[in-house]
Amino acid sequence: MLAGLAAATLLAALAWLQLTPLPAALTGGDYATLMLDRHGRPLAARIAADQQWRFAPLQRVPDKYRQALLTFEDRRFYWHPGIDPLAIGRAALANARAGHVVSGGSTVTMQLARLLRDDPPRTLAEKASEALLAVRLEWHLDKPRILAEYASRAPFGGNTVGLRAASWRYFQRAPDALSWAEAALLAVLPNSPALIHPGRDRARLLAKRNALLATLRERGVLDAADLRLARLEPLPRLHGVPQLAPRLMDSLAAAPGASPLLRTTLDAALQGRVAELAGQHGRRLAREGVHNLAVVVIDHRDLQVRAYLGNVSHGDPLTYGAAVDIARRPRSTGSVLKPLLYGLMLDAGLILPDTLVADLPTNYGGYSPENFDREYRGAVPAHEALSRSLNIPAVRMLRGYGVGRFQDQLTAMGMSTLFRSADDYGLTLVLGGAEGSLFELTSIYARLFATARDGQAAPVGVLSDWPAVAEPFPISAGAAWLTLDALRDVARPGTARQWRLYRSSQPIAWKTGTSYGLRDAWAIGSNGHYTVGVWAGNGNGEPAPSLGGAATAAPLMLDIFSLLGPARWPPAPLDQLKSVRVCADDGYLAGGRCQDKEALAPLHSHFQRVTPHHRRIQLDANGQRVHGGCEAVARMHGRDWFVLPPAQAWFYRLRHPEYRPLPAWRADCVAGARALDPHPPMALIYPHAGAALYLPREMGGRPGQAVFRVVHERPGARLFWHLDDRYLGVTEHFHEWALRADPGWHTLTLVDDQGFRLVRRFKVLGD
Repeated sequence: MLAGLAAATLLAALAWLQLTPLPAALTGGDYATLMLDRHGRPLAARIAADQQWRFAPLQRVPDKYRQALLTFEDRRFYWHPGIDPLAIGRAALANARAGHVVSGGSTVTMQLARLLRDDPPRTLAEKASEALLAVRLEWHLDKPRILAEYASRAPFGGNTVGLRAASWRYFQRAPDALSWAEAALLAVLPNSPALIHPGRDRARLLAKRNALLATLRERGVLDAADLRLARLEPLPRLHGVPQLAPRLMDSLAAAPGASPLLRTTLDAALQGRVAELAGQHGRRLAREGVHNLAVVVIDHRDLQVRAYLGNVSHGDPLTYGAAVDIARRPRSTGSVLKPLLYGLMLDAGLILPDTLVADLPTNYGGYSPENFDREYRGAVPAHEALSRSLNIPAVRMLRGYGVGRFQDQLTAMGMSTLFRSADDYGLTLVLGGAEGSLFELTSIYARLFATARDGQAAPVGVLSDWPAVAEPFPISAGAAWLTLDALRDVARPGTARQWRLYRSSQPIAWKTGTSYGLRDAWAIGSNGHYTVGVWAGNGNGEPAPSLGGAATAAPLMLDIFSLLGPARWPPAPLDQLKSVRVCADDGYLAGGRCQDKEALAPLHSHFQRVTPHHRRIQLDANGQRVHGGCEAVARMHGRDWFVLPPAQAWFYRLRHPEYRPLPAWRADCVAGARALDPHPPMALIYPHAGAALYLPREMGGRPGQAVFRVVHERPGARLFWHLDDRYLGVTEHFHEWALRADPGWHTLTLVDDQGFRLVRRFKVLGD
């Protein structure tokens, strides 16, 4: 009978232990956010909603703290089931002798139970409830888990809760790095947490710590030297929580499923130095009307972020959005997408680095891009167009490559901000018509460099658990290296001599950008070790007259590179490049028509265009052009001649005095020449073909005029102007004419002194 009753009682107890759920507080809780760098040092923190500094729970308790805690609180922790009868008996005897409660006899497990129950009043009933919960905790959890749960919830003075928070706030280090003196102090502190504060009886706290250290020495945990050194350590003071990367912490903490403990790839020491530099530049720029900066630094070796300043703000924090992580916000990209188009076109076989690209007045459906200096070069090598950041060649290149195709490749590189259709972006896509974030664009440049060096690149990570799995990049290693090589020739601030001295110590491939309306300034560059991206502007989109990529963002970027120190530039990936023979003056395949030179191209590209700018012409003894219809073949001698289209040639020779236009036809050869060469040696610069002109009325109500401009490949040519069927007059050397015409379609006809004709239709809009 008694045996059956005992068995039933035992089964009921076991069922109660097994089926009764543990408190929800064990798995939930409101935690402060703590962000650590790659070495475990704190970067930023944000207090919990209940205003407690309670960091994420520990997974395990460090050995020093474990030994100190159990020596002080619960020496039979590993032997009891949550309740220690010997400790309870000893406490009862001590309380009886003292006449009041001097000891509770609680185990660490019972203290955890009290913390899970929000530390209720210490009555006998509550003590019994704690004991029962302690037994349930021991049934469900192992000893290391119980220690970790207690250490994560113990009070350490004021609003500091848990061992992790106490370690950082008192000693500025992780729990694993605590000394014996520090571990002993934190072991005794929950017993009297108020003693940690200045003005309280801190001598008593020191005595309790030293007594515990002495006990550890008696138990053989410490030797005499360890004890002597530990006693010399002073009591700590409360330290403020660092705020080296608050905007990054806000962004990471806001992500779905974010952990309250954020382990990043940043370097706290570098973050601090970069922040100091950014602060110096930010104060200077604020005086010029530029109130916000953002910086991202990425290490090429593992494609991890080492420094991240989401927003350095100087000015009214509300007006300029000081709390916004601008490094992750879409901003107009300016010119920073041009290198990516260049690399893609190299791979597609549409250009080579020295291929000439037209740079002259251009209009596509009413869109007329302009270069930053508002000048034209006629024709410019593709690599020079990139290094000088010329807008017109970039737009012409994008038209040849395709807007939709370019947008798809940008998305494949990691741009997540291209939400509109290709038709909406149009040709402005390469000049800032789209938005991108500093973090994504700097990451793309870092991957471009890593691809040039290694042939592949993993996505860039900022969290330490980011999967660093290499994957193909849309630009090949050969094209990436050629792109970076072109960017090493970007015009730098300061004098040419100063830059040559700087460049000799540290090669940097970099690109600047300025958005339309002077709202965003960019500078992104790579050396052999890091990629640095800088954005400058105003968080509210307010323009600044002084804003510019080279003048505003680049100086900070270059100072950061100086801080980082020089690095070795990677050699050309010759196994991913091939050699081709191109014309020295236009960069197209030679084909035996010109003086050629060797050039590099991506290995798998298929550039097939033979030079279109070299003609075989025939000259007489006086150097005039002739043909078989006006001169005997025996008296003609052939010559290869570099010839650009008339419009390109006119602008090109202004910067290239060595350029020689085609010799004039001999007078008796002109008639036959028009049949041999039907292309007119002239071009209409303005207006464009099919253009619609609006001529505003002048004062007095008279219709206004439009100035038509024509260029001719022969400097001394004479042009005869005709509007519809009416002869207007003749021009020589400089060919401009102010025309007045009624609304409607008109025909302009130009005839040169050798009979070549150019006809252009245009429309005048009415009032």
